[in-house]
Amino acid sequence: MQALPAAPSPEPRRQLLLGASLASAAIGMLVGGMLAVWVLQRTRAHDLGQSWLPSDVTIPEVPANVMLIAFLPLCIFAQWGVWAGRRNDRGHALLALGLTGLIALMIVNAQAFVYHEMGLVVAEGAYAGMFYAVTGTYVALLLAGVIFTIIVAFRQFGGRTDGELLVAHAVFWYAMTAAFAALWYVVYVLK
Repeated sequence: MQALPAAPSPEPRRQLLLGASLASAAIGMLVGGMLAVWVLQRTRAHDLGQSWLPSDVTIPEVPANVMLIAFLPLCIFAQWGVWAGRRNDRGHALLALGLTGLIALMIVNAQAFVYHEMGLVVAEGAYAGMFYAVTGTYVALLLAGVIFTIIVAFRQFGGRTDGELLVAHAVFWYAMTAAFAALWYVVYVLK
């Protein structure tokens, strides 16, 4: 009696990549919805002949622009992590992940500087409430991204070289970059 040959191995399901893609879509919808409310509130204020941006508030444009520019190296480092992971180069993957997390924390620091320089009180009006709601939500997403980066780095450090996880990590940061570009344009440029 002869045994049948083993069945072919199933195709990879790409669960992490699908999860990161769905999370990226959720980030896009969350930030897009908040920016739509921002534009709606801004339009209503202009229709009533009121100024949306309080006259005594100035937005520091340099840190806002630096935050946007900082996303370029962040994406490069996230992609470097993917490249190193595919070549089983743990040292470079960990360095890339460390730099990705560091730049994300630098962006959070720049946003905290903007908060300090603007000196807005949340209860001052619709603009202040919306400003803190939109940018605060994005800071929370950035901190979630830093935690995601730390988890990926620990898995890399432990020897679990999973290329799909690194790709999912990079996809997450690409979505964050696109979301911040929209936020930057609506909140910091259009004001």
